[in-house]
Amino acid sequence: MRALRVLRIGPSCTVQDRGRVGYLGQGLSQGGAADTLALAEGAALLRQDAGLAALEMAGIGGQFEASAPMRIALTGAEMVATLDGTPLVWNASHRIEPGQRLEIGAAKRGVYGYLHVGGGFATHMQLGARAAHLVAALGAPVAEGDTLPVGAEVLPAARQVTGLGLRVADRFSGGELRLVESFQSDLFPAEVRRRFAETPFTPGRRASRMALQLMFEGAGFAAEGQLNVLSEIIVPGDVQMTGDGRPFLLLREAQTTGGYPRIGTVLPCDLSRAVQAAAGAVLRFRWVTLEEGLAQQAAHEAAVAGLPSACRPLLRDPADMADLLSYQLIGGVVSAAADPFEPRDEPGAET
Repeated sequence: MRALRVLRIGPSCTVQDRGRVGYLGQGLSQGGAADTLALAEGAALLRQDAGLAALEMAGIGGQFEASAPMRIALTGAEMVATLDGTPLVWNASHRIEPGQRLEIGAAKRGVYGYLHVGGGFATHMQLGARAAHLVAALGAPVAEGDTLPVGAEVLPAARQVTGLGLRVADRFSGGELRLVESFQSDLFPAEVRRRFAETPFTPGRRASRMALQLMFEGAGFAAEGQLNVLSEIIVPGDVQMTGDGRPFLLLREAQTTGGYPRIGTVLPCDLSRAVQAAAGAVLRFRWVTLEEGLAQQAAHEAAVAGLPSACRPLLRDPADMADLLSYQLIGGVVSAAADPFEPRDEPGAET
């Protein structure tokens, strides 16, 4: 069995995929990876389905050992990573051999880093997903001494490439979150909505996979008649106000219904920026119309679909290659305009 042995692990590491859809009526939120874009980036680097499970590491990773040769990719918040002491490039794919020690340290920027394996982690499936949903008592944190089973590679051996990198825009230092009006936005006076968009926020200590507390200076953002609000369905991205007007951004494991008023909803494509905002990062909100939001979300989804074509071979330093003669230094050369994912019919190429 292909597996990754956990020799050491941080306190908040879980196996995550896209989560569970269709259970809101039973009181179960979708859950899944906090940074869904990181899932797609890892899948692109390994040329596999973005629905496969990866290891989500909150703040710090751990030390791992492979039982068999396997491909890995590192995405999300950049962490210090080494393989047998040799530094690894983040946002890239690599190959590890049995007995080699993969060590992932603390995040340099952002919060959630991701370790992907070729074939995905094949942990126990529950309600159609492998994602740990700790609030719902589905799954558990990964612990020292665990053995994480790894699924079979779908790609033919000749196409199980590594050494691909991906340029990633900065979403780890805070920034702008686009907000559309929701059913309860009209409960907030226009002046309150305007002031909300002009206020800088920082992540509070009360942050989890359920919600992100937003800290700010000044008066709260109270709604009119907020004590009469009926409980309604919650979706990730809703910005909910407590009774004293303190905002919480609801995330992947949020409750399924709530009675606190919600001033608006952050676009799904901006949630990765929100969850990756570490202490001290500044977040600001900008109102957009529903039509603008739909267009911006569609553009994001098109960009995600194009991630495989955006991956490019890494420039390798021969000094970092443990066995220089084992690398195909000529055969791996491609045109700068070529897509490294497209199979090429070349004389002598493997089939």
